[in-house]
Amino acid sequence: MRISVTDIKQKKSKSEKIVAVTAYDYSTAKICDTSGVDMILVGDSAGMVMLGYSSTIPVTVDEMLVFCRGVVNGSKNALIVADMPFGSYQPDLSLAFSNAVRFIKLGCNAIKIEGGREVAPLVRNLTQNGVPVMGHIGLKPQTSPLWEGYKIQGKSCNAAIDLLHDAMELEKAGAFSIVLEMVTAESAEKISKAVSIPTIGIGSGNKCDGQVLVLHDLLGLYDDIKPKFAKRYADSHTLFSKAVASYANEVKSGGFPDPTHTFSMPPEELKKFEEYLLTSLKTGEKERDGDRQSAI
Repeated sequence: MRISVTDIKQKKSKSEKIVAVTAYDYSTAKICDTSGVDMILVGDSAGMVMLGYSSTIPVTVDEMLVFCRGVVNGSKNALIVADMPFGSYQPDLSLAFSNAVRFIKLGCNAIKIEGGREVAPLVRNLTQNGVPVMGHIGLKPQTSPLWEGYKIQGKSCNAAIDLLHDAMELEKAGAFSIVLEMVTAESAEKISKAVSIPTIGIGSGNKCDGQVLVLHDLLGLYDDIKPKFAKRYADSHTLFSKAVASYANEVKSGGFPDPTHTFSMPPEELKKFEEYLLTSLKTGEKERDGDRQSAI
């Protein structure tokens, strides 16, 4: 059975670390789903990784739904959380709920929205209406670049207190977990102990209740940005580049496809086809000769 929101919450009480991966399509979701991943986050980072945007800001709900559909179809076990893109929930509660419902009806199990105390009323409204919500504080990729850029969060006492209050208000509002992005390890540890819901860290130290990485980062496939916090467990970019280059060289040289990658006719059928061609060619030559004579 698919992991539920309740299962995720109970992992904290059992001191079980939560494994989350951000993925965007059917094939990679299948890999994650069979590799011990508890949660697949369909992040709006798909805009950068899959569509080549310079940030997550341009991503639309319709684009996110396409990525979510692939992950839903490719996963049977992991909890699926969909990122609500910028502008899809901030304006009013009605818009937020209608957009959230689109993800839930598609097959996602929860949605994620960025923000702390300022979005707590929205989180409360969504959860009271049956939509599980994951919070996201610390670095907020949808808005942080507009104000301060990509900076480490929780470095000062006051900043850490603000993050703590954000986390506590999200918990009170009904969020089932909170992503802590690029928060100092010390702040993340204190926040994780202060709330009863799981914290999922990304660049926030190992004292969070779980961790999330973008699949393309941990595979070394996305090469445009290399975050310090993203450990590369494989060099897929180099591996894939070599494979495609080898394919291109073999096609150009005539080495691919070889007989092992080719289908053949039965000899008797080939003989019939060759005889047909000989007869057709002779008939065609006579017809062309007749046409030339007529023209003269």
